[in-house]
Amino acid sequence: MDWIIICFLLLILAVNKPKNDHKFTVSVVIPAFNEAATVGHVVKVVKSLDFITEVIVVDDGSEDETAKIAENAGAIVLKHDLNKGKGSALKTGFKYSRGDIVAFIDADLHKLTSKQVERMIQPIIDGKADITKTKFKREAGRVTELTAKPLLNFFFPEIKFDQPLSGQFAAKRNFLNNIKFEKDYGVDVGIVLDADVRGINIKEVDIGKIDHTLSSLKELNLVATEVVRTIMERAMEYGRVTMMDALGKYIRMGILGLSLATLGLFSLFFVRFVPPLLGIVITVFGMIFAIYYIIKLIRRSLIVIYKSNGRAQSTKSFLYMHFPILVSGLILIVMLTSFLGAVNVDEGKISIEPTSRNLIIWKQPSENRTFDIRGPYTVDSALENEYNILRVPKSAIDTLGLNYNDSIYIKDFKYSINQTRPGEDNILRVPAEARSVLGIAVGDVIPDSNLRNIFKELYAEKTLKLEGNNTNNLTINEGIYLKTDNRIGKSINIYLDDEKISSSSGVFKNDTYGIYVNGELVRTIKVNVDDANREYYVYWGSHLIRIEIINRISTDMEFATFGNGRFLNFILKN
Repeated sequence: MDWIIICFLLLILAVNKPKNDHKFTVSVVIPAFNEAATVGHVVKVVKSLDFITEVIVVDDGSEDETAKIAENAGAIVLKHDLNKGKGSALKTGFKYSRGDIVAFIDADLHKLTSKQVERMIQPIIDGKADITKTKFKREAGRVTELTAKPLLNFFFPEIKFDQPLSGQFAAKRNFLNNIKFEKDYGVDVGIVLDADVRGINIKEVDIGKIDHTLSSLKELNLVATEVVRTIMERAMEYGRVTMMDALGKYIRMGILGLSLATLGLFSLFFVRFVPPLLGIVITVFGMIFAIYYIIKLIRRSLIVIYKSNGRAQSTKSFLYMHFPILVSGLILIVMLTSFLGAVNVDEGKISIEPTSRNLIIWKQPSENRTFDIRGPYTVDSALENEYNILRVPKSAIDTLGLNYNDSIYIKDFKYSINQTRPGEDNILRVPAEARSVLGIAVGDVIPDSNLRNIFKELYAEKTLKLEGNNTNNLTINEGIYLKTDNRIGKSINIYLDDEKISSSSGVFKNDTYGIYVNGELVRTIKVNVDDANREYYVYWGSHLIRIEIINRISTDMEFATFGNGRFLNFILKN
């Protein structure tokens, strides 16, 4: 029976054993200056916790009974003959203490509880933090809100504590051995900053409501002065002032360059009144400007980070402080990937189309142009009495591969393609019957890339461009079908009396094709797409017409077969 009682008692002792037994020793340092009214209560609360191994009160030159009351409450009392400041008191207490963890608690707390002290220290005992600082509800806080936080946001923007000046905190001894204790009220924020730049795991703990003895305006002025001095000295020491001063120009110039590049790129694609060439110039200039200053920024930043004691945290702060230039660069990258991600290369033509406008870089020496901006096109109704006319913008004509005065058949009804009116550069005027067949309505916006899908598989009569000396009385119409994809076709050369007068390209089928003169069928030819080269001859009066089918070529046109249109129609006036 006795052994059962002994085991039960051992079990109770094990359950109630302090969490930090044989693991951590904890010292509490209490700086005090004329705090006779409250220091006894603070000492008693701290000593009520079993895991506290020593309580040290540093009497910083008090003129009242602070030392005697603290000693009677059970604290070890250390005395300064003169008032040296809170930081000096903390330093003295820390040097005398022996705990693995040292907590610092103000002596002027009226309603401190053991639970609040435990909340402050327990995260370190549990291995969840290297340092804890407290936040709490209180009436004061003017120095924090008006002085400390604005400066911290400017020089140490990565620090986001609600109460960076809280006087109650705890830390492992190995960290406190390597930091500088400020002599005055700057000690609290100094420890926070040292922990931040060293990458120490610091945790802000909410301990509820506590009541401080309210300071006078004169005392607050002193506190604010010492806090400002500490933050500025740490900012200088850790390279934050240098970062703002030396790098500020590079940051601003880098953002300016990126903004110019973005502006130029946006203007090139979306702003019509800005000439495309000007948009390209602005984009290129902005990119060069940005790259130059970003390189200088990176080089200077690396020097600052290298010289800083806390490189990891300086890098983190760098990211916070340079966020605007990072965002500017990200916007430019997103625009570039969006615009250039839709690139399509087709026979020397590079088409880059985002959602609304299309940049075409065109390599055709005969047309002597380097770029063309296309789309989108807004559908509108036809003009009065123009029931058989399509008014199509020039860029849309180029996309369709047709010319003005060509004809296109929509449900067997012939429509002539005419120019748009002045000021309607991107208006596509389509009669009601044609809109119904094409499946479009007034107000629809058609991107350039979708234009051929609207007109796909339609038959068109295209007037070929002529060259040579004997073409004044000649017109050649070609019957083609509009396709939406490129396929392998053939090039054709057309000769009149042994002189080359035109050329074209399109897809042939193994089928029959009709050749017409003045609308009359004069010959049909049988085409075999596997033949390498073929020549066909047509005689009309004293003229000899020769059609030469030669090289394979990629094309989005298909020649009209016999019975489905006129492959070639030669119109001779005499």
